[in-house]
Amino acid sequence: MAASRPRPAARLFPRGSWPEVSRIGAILRAETVGGALLVAAAFLAIVWANSPWRAAYSAVSEFRIGPAALHLDLTLAMWAADGLLAIFFFVAGLELKREFVAGDLRSFRLAVLPVAAAVGGMVLPAAVFVAVSTRAGGDLAGWAIPTATDIAFALAVLAVVGAALPTALRTFLLTLAVVDDLLAITIIALFYTAELHLLPLLLAAPPLAAFAVLVQRGVGSGWHLLPLARATWALVHASGVHATVAGVLLGFTVPVRRRSTGPGPGLAEHLEHRFRPLSAGVAVPVFAFFAAGVPLAAAGELGPVVSGPITVGIIAGLVVGKPLGVLGATWVVQRFTRAELAPELSWWDVLGLSLLAGIGFTVSLLIGELAYGVGSDLDNQVKIGVLLGSGTAALLAAVILRIRDRHYRAIRKQDTVDDDRNGVPDAYRDDEVRDA
Repeated sequence: MAASRPRPAARLFPRGSWPEVSRIGAILRAETVGGALLVAAAFLAIVWANSPWRAAYSAVSEFRIGPAALHLDLTLAMWAADGLLAIFFFVAGLELKREFVAGDLRSFRLAVLPVAAAVGGMVLPAAVFVAVSTRAGGDLAGWAIPTATDIAFALAVLAVVGAALPTALRTFLLTLAVVDDLLAITIIALFYTAELHLLPLLLAAPPLAAFAVLVQRGVGSGWHLLPLARATWALVHASGVHATVAGVLLGFTVPVRRRSTGPGPGLAEHLEHRFRPLSAGVAVPVFAFFAAGVPLAAAGELGPVVSGPITVGIIAGLVVGKPLGVLGATWVVQRFTRAELAPELSWWDVLGLSLLAGIGFTVSLLIGELAYGVGSDLDNQVKIGVLLGSGTAALLAAVILRIRDRHYRAIRKQDTVDDDRNGVPDAYRDDEVRDA
């Protein structure tokens, strides 16, 4: 009897299927542009808030607009956090459903690593924040601030310093962020709902159900869907649950697979392509503009704010807790599944990505506002902590990934020389095409 062939060892960070790689590549390009706009908007806000015209910045942020009868007379800053970010979370809901229904995450084997890394990247930074803030006598309401990853900001850094990094690493970072968004949404819904009003929440069910019926029937017209989406958002907002949760619920209702076998994308992909540029290019940068404008000059000496327990806890959570959580969870998965890193990868690559996960911006600032309110001294500590922590994590990640990028560029250069020597056609030189 012939001896059975040994099973090949499982791989960490597999390349993924060709359709998935192509789809994620398009997402990465959109989010990278959004990350650059986010950084620019945050920089503009900080400069304006600390200029001689800072009163104008405050006036714009606090300008109220909307129908008071419906309790929607919100400031522009609140519209950015509650309204525009609902678009961001709608896209996140679409992406979550696509990943778990039709993406590579429908496979348990492929889902284990990013899910474990996301959970580790949530638990450890929260624990670090609590430990540091408790010792310094800080308010623990913001324990979830350092648990979130800003994928747009992280991908912008990755695009600048890691253009030659393997696609598998970029795919892992995006998938990790998708699961991270799900955990952040759950945290906001469960722990940052100050007062729950059941009647508006129950009234939100009919327009949500009508929206679900229409999209399940393949209706993608904004004339039919947008009024229902607005009604759902307004009623969820009135219930006391953060209105961004409405965006996720609406995204979850959209079918991923096509109802027919004809060509073209499904409705989820169609809506994602339509709203992702609005999310990455408008919603997130505008929120960053209103959320990042901490008045350092008006706060007096910067030292007490930087050394405050909330600030230190957030920085420690993002720079130490988040990377160690992601890296440690990855190591645990490798240890217990006996999986191996892909031959071309190194644990230095994993460390660099783990540091990128420590860039918490959009959702971190949102949770900070929910935990401590807007404009308070603690809110200033949150903003400074998120800015300094995210900037430090980005800088450390950039150093490591830049070194690894040079390594992969050298490999690609050698591969090109070998292809020229062996007469490989140009159409087959791309690694992705070869594997496809």
